[in-house]
Amino acid sequence: MNSSSHAFPTLGILGGGQLGRMTAMAAIRMGLHVRFLAPKPAGPMQGLGENIVADWTDPEVLRRFAEGCAAITVESEWAPADRLTEVLPQGVALWPALETLRLIRDKGVQKKTLADAGLPLPDFTLCPTLDAARAAAASYGYPVLLKKYRGSYDGYGNITVQDEDDLKAGWEELADDDGLLVEAFVPFVRELAVLVARRPDGAHVVYPVSYTEQRDHRCHAVVVPADIRPEVEQEARRVGLAAVEAVGGVGLTAVELFELEDGRVLVNELAPRPHNTGHYSIEGCYTSQFENHVRAVLGWPLGDPGLREPVSVMVNILGHREGEAEPRGLTDALAIAGVAVHLYGKSEVRSNRKMGHVTAGGADPAEVRRRAEEAAGFIHL
Repeated sequence: MNSSSHAFPTLGILGGGQLGRMTAMAAIRMGLHVRFLAPKPAGPMQGLGENIVADWTDPEVLRRFAEGCAAITVESEWAPADRLTEVLPQGVALWPALETLRLIRDKGVQKKTLADAGLPLPDFTLCPTLDAARAAAASYGYPVLLKKYRGSYDGYGNITVQDEDDLKAGWEELADDDGLLVEAFVPFVRELAVLVARRPDGAHVVYPVSYTEQRDHRCHAVVVPADIRPEVEQEARRVGLAAVEAVGGVGLTAVELFELEDGRVLVNELAPRPHNTGHYSIEGCYTSQFENHVRAVLGWPLGDPGLREPVSVMVNILGHREGEAEPRGLTDALAIAGVAVHLYGKSEVRSNRKMGHVTAGGADPAEVRRRAEEAAGFIHL
């Protein structure tokens, strides 16, 4: 398995979901060859580059996948990068680095790393036992958040508990052998996100600060730029970049933040990859998060992250049933002017599964939001 016949570099993507799909589309547009490795067939990667479906923990499979790649990136922090680094051919780069992934994929390690770097965070305690969790909750006062250390995403693995009975039930659901993280509830006024694209040499660009609207612990909509004071925007960008530098992020790293009433911002969590809060950038920015991720992991010049129009809005399309995906309402959504529809090619729909998103741009925030919501509302998969 050799890509020497390709005049342009080969980018390896470990994973086959929608983030890999949109990364591949950006890479292919720039002439790159793309190679996916996934443990089972995945709709989003079909028809894009070279698809390998095999045991992605097998050293020989990983070695053949990596051979001939200029760089490899992971679609999620839980991909088996540890196994890959053991067989990585000389001269093939893995970005983000394994150490970055290790610092981020465990919520307890991530929080401690950011705290040690002096970054502003909600109060938290790493609790090895239920009694320790009870003591932490009592010291913070209810409600508190319980967070699973590993494997949590899109609201899964986090529970807000109101009292000691809730805490015990949450512990039984989320605690690993080494416990879980208890975090003080933060009375934030809004949730924000900052995307940073960073090369191995430290060169970077920072995207506009976005407002993220959550429903049931899942991202519903993203509005850019966030309607915040200039000093809050400046602080969010400063904290976001400092957080990425603290973990040595390379490629695209997303930093989720809480804005407090007094204008302070606290780091919620990091994602070492393109992120749902940056999907608006495909149409909304001069250079999308996916293109800058590709550029960064290859060490290429980074593109302009600025907005093409004054306002950009993204609304997620989630599943609301179980079964085979059927794109009903797509033509109604496409009839709305100035709207872009992205469906991820997933053949199976599940409740709350991310199936696609809609973006819209323009000058008036309310009007742009209305168009995006209307288009997303038409589509039922």
